[in-house]
Amino acid sequence: MAEREWEGTTYGNGWMHRNLIRILRFTNVRLLYLFSDIFVVPFCVLFNHSRKTAFSFFHTRLQYPVLKSCWLTYRNHCLFSQVIIDRFGMYASKSFDVTIDGRNLFNEWAAKEEGFVQFSSHIGNYEIAGYSLNSERKVIHPIVYSFEKESVMNNRNSMFVHTNVSMITLKADMSHLFEIDQALCHGDIVSFPTDRHMDGGRCLKRMFLGAEAKFPQGPFSVATMRGVEVLSVNVMKEGLRKYRIYLTPLEYDKDASRKEQMDQLSASYVTELERMVRKYPTQWFNFYDFWAS
Repeated sequence: MAEREWEGTTYGNGWMHRNLIRILRFTNVRLLYLFSDIFVVPFCVLFNHSRKTAFSFFHTRLQYPVLKSCWLTYRNHCLFSQVIIDRFGMYASKSFDVTIDGRNLFNEWAAKEEGFVQFSSHIGNYEIAGYSLNSERKVIHPIVYSFEKESVMNNRNSMFVHTNVSMITLKADMSHLFEIDQALCHGDIVSFPTDRHMDGGRCLKRMFLGAEAKFPQGPFSVATMRGVEVLSVNVMKEGLRKYRIYLTPLEYDKDASRKEQMDQLSASYVTELERMVRKYPTQWFNFYDFWAS
């Protein structure tokens, strides 16, 4: 049986999400980490298809020995569970210690009239950036998928009320392209998920961790069409209540042909993504066959 592809939505229903938030309001996250590590994660590792893709990632892509790959597969699921708990912990008004590497560069770009683009990945906990990395001068527009659970979207909206963040939802009629263009025209910041593509979408193929993988063409197309600066944003968990945000500028020659610009920018992004994945291998949270042809 073929492995399921990424479905683009947070696991669970609204009732589960609401009750998790209620529990987190008066419960130490460590207790939920422990409960998940002992009771939830082993079940997922044994009975969910994600164990196969995670093991293949560690053993095939990173070339770790079998026993180490098995252990890291378990740790990968534990950290994913912790990241989800942390996300809902933010909805329950929990606070985290966040360090930002590259804040000065972000402030410098945010002070300019021109807008810029941020690329993110499904490693670590990017959503933390939405509550920690903001600008008084520019609105940040994260691109989100329209089929995300309503409860998650509502919680994000309630959190973003306190920050200068306004989500743009991907829509079937492609009207989100107009919103993205308007945001950059106004000198704002647009943040793209840049490591996942939907069926039927145009892709770029790049060598990533030793094999060819597909990346969505859209983010690279938007950035090069307008010739804007691009920042890679990765939010990595470094402790029970600690995160580190890495802000890295992605270089490309704005005077080159459009095709060369997209090639250069995608290569720069994939190089930075690979650096982060090798630094934090257990925080790679793509539980489907990322390298499928």
